[in-house]
Amino acid sequence: MLTKPTTHNQMAERVQRLFGTAPCRLQVAALPWQQGKDGIEIMLITSRDTGRWVLPKGWPEAREPLCEAAAREAGEEAGLRGTVSHREAGRYFYAKVLASGEEVPCEVLVFPLHVDRVADRWKEKRARTRKWVSCADAIRMVNEPDLCQVIAGFCAAPQKFA
Repeated sequence: MLTKPTTHNQMAERVQRLFGTAPCRLQVAALPWQQGKDGIEIMLITSRDTGRWVLPKGWPEAREPLCEAAAREAGEEAGLRGTVSHREAGRYFYAKVLASGEEVPCEVLVFPLHVDRVADRWKEKRARTRKWVSCADAIRMVNEPDLCQVIAGFCAAPQKFA
């Protein structure tokens, strides 16, 4: 299921409807991928709170390049190492629920990570499940429509990010 790309104006209107005028906070995500025997495979992980399928993501640290922050999150949350693209595959917005219960709007920049090492043990192993899936399955399993578009766009032309 490939969907039509969302324009910047459509995305901005959707964000304003979801969050009003609250300022967005910036997060980064890795889009872990490998070449499988049947095509591109994407590594999804479960979120710690709801168990839904997501990409490894988090907050960049001070002065850390955004693509490197995404690669670090993939290591911490999924035990993955590889070559991260300096080119963003896309971005999406969602409402992050903080420990206080407050919802904050977040813009997530997604950076492809060509995986070459998968650890048996990693920082968040007990908190998450990880799974290699086809592009079509990743799009079906992820709940955020805008993230599905980012994944679909990447899978249509992964060579742009090598």
